[in-house]
Amino acid sequence: MSRPSAQNRKQLQAVARRAMTERGLEPDFPAAARAEADAITKPGADSSASIEDLTGLLWASIDNDDSRDLDQLSVAEPLTGGAARVLVAVADVDAIVRKSSAIDDHARTNTTSVYTAAQVFPMLPEKLSTDLTSLAEGQKRLAIVVEMVVGADGAVTRSAVYRASVLNRAKLAYNSVAAWLEGTAPAPSKLAAVRGLDELLRLQDRVAQAMKKRRHQQGALSLETIQTRALFNGDVLADLLPDEKNRAKELIEDFMIAANGVTARYLEEQGVASLRRILRTPERWDRIVALAATLGDRLPPQADSGALEEFLVKRQRADALRFPDLALSVVKLLGSGEYALQRPGQTPNGHFGLAVRDYTHSTAPNRRFPDLITQRQLKSTLAGRPAAYDDAELEGLARHCTTQEDAAAKVERQVRKSAAALLLASRIGEQFDALVTGAAEKGTWVRILRPAVEGRLVRGFDGLDVGDHVRVELLHVDVERGFIDFARS
Repeated sequence: MSRPSAQNRKQLQAVARRAMTERGLEPDFPAAARAEADAITKPGADSSASIEDLTGLLWASIDNDDSRDLDQLSVAEPLTGGAARVLVAVADVDAIVRKSSAIDDHARTNTTSVYTAAQVFPMLPEKLSTDLTSLAEGQKRLAIVVEMVVGADGAVTRSAVYRASVLNRAKLAYNSVAAWLEGTAPAPSKLAAVRGLDELLRLQDRVAQAMKKRRHQQGALSLETIQTRALFNGDVLADLLPDEKNRAKELIEDFMIAANGVTARYLEEQGVASLRRILRTPERWDRIVALAATLGDRLPPQADSGALEEFLVKRQRADALRFPDLALSVVKLLGSGEYALQRPGQTPNGHFGLAVRDYTHSTAPNRRFPDLITQRQLKSTLAGRPAAYDDAELEGLARHCTTQEDAAAKVERQVRKSAAALLLASRIGEQFDALVTGAAEKGTWVRILRPAVEGRLVRGFDGLDVGDHVRVELLHVDVERGFIDFARS
C-alpha cells in the first residue's frame, strides 16, 4: 500500500474536479467535442491574397518553460530616432474552431482554461491548443498581427491590424530569457541558435521598458503580489513556491497590453461593437486612503490612479520586502475586473488599474473565450462581413464570461488552499505573522508569508480590516474543502 503522501496529486485532482462541477464548469470535454477534435488533422489554412506572408521574420515566443499552448509571437525592427516597429502575432484559433461547433460550445461554457495546482483543464482540446492552433516552434501558422510603431518615449504612434502567416523560430522561456537580459546567465541555446535574434530581443526589451515607464507615468498601478505554483516531487506535493515577475514577463506583458489597446481602438474606429475588459473606479477608495494614512502618506479623497501609483512606487522603494503585502491589500480593495459590451461611440468605462481608456482581451484565444470572441469580430471586420456577434449576444457573453472567469478563479484558489492545507497539516499550533486580506460580513481572511498561504481568521477578528498586520496561530486544516483556520494570537 502506498504512503498517503504519494496520493497528493490524485487527492488534489479530485478536489479540482469536484470544485469545477460545483462552480458550473465542465472538467471534461463532451463526446461531440472530442469527436470533432479527432476529425481535425491539419492546422488552419487560407490561401486568400489578403493574408501576408511574414514567415521570413525572426518571430519568437516567450512563455513558461512547460507551456505548449502558445498564443502569441513577437518581433521588432529598429526605426530612426529611437523608434521601433513591433509586431505581435496572435494564433488564429478561429481558423479551426468554428463558432457554434461542439468544441466552441464547450469553450463558451467554461470561457477559460483553468490552471489548478494538480491539473490543467484546457478550454480547447490539447490536440488543438498545444499543437494545431498553437504557434508552435518550427510550424507555419495563421495569425492576426497587430503592428505598432513605438516612439522612443514608449508611445504607440501608428498601428495596423491584419492577417498573416507566421513561423516561430524559437520557443523561449521566461526565466532563462530574463536571466540573459539581466546579464546573470548566457543566452539560452535556442536563442543563440537563431542568428540575429539576440539583437531583436534586446530591442524588444528596450521598447517594452519604455512602454512600461510611460504606462506608469500615466497612472498604471505597480501591483506586484505574491503568486505561488505547486512543486511536486513525483506525485508528492513538496512546496508552494512564489512565481515572481521578471524582465521577460514584463516584456510580454507590455506588448500584450499595447496590442489589446490597439485592437480595442481598431474595432471602435471600424464601428464594430466589442467585448471590453474593464476595472471600475474602486468603491473602497476610502479604505485605500486610510491604508496609506497608516504608512504616513496622503491620498486624495476621490479615486486617482496617478496618485495611487505614486504612493505604491514610494512604498516599494521604502520597503520592498513587505511591498507584496501592501499590493495584495490594494488589489483586494480595487475589486475584480469584468467584461462589458462596448458599442461604437459609447464612452468606455476604461481600466482603472492599467490607466487606459480602451482595453480588450485579444491575445490568448487558446486559453480565453473573450479573446476568441474578439478575434472573430476582427476577422469579420477585416473581411468586410457583418460582425460575428451582435450587441445582444455580446452583452450576454460579457455577463457569462465574467461569471465563469470568477468561478475559474475560485476553483484555482480552492485547489491552492487544499494544496496549502496539505503542506500545513503537520504544523497545527504554530504561530505566524499574517496580513489581513479580506474583511466582510462573510468572514475575515489572512495570509501568512512562508509558505504564502491564505486562510480564515475564526477568532479574534473584531476591529480588523484589509491591510492590518496580525500574529496568528494555526488551528485546523481540511484538505478536502481547502479550509485553513487561524486564530489571533
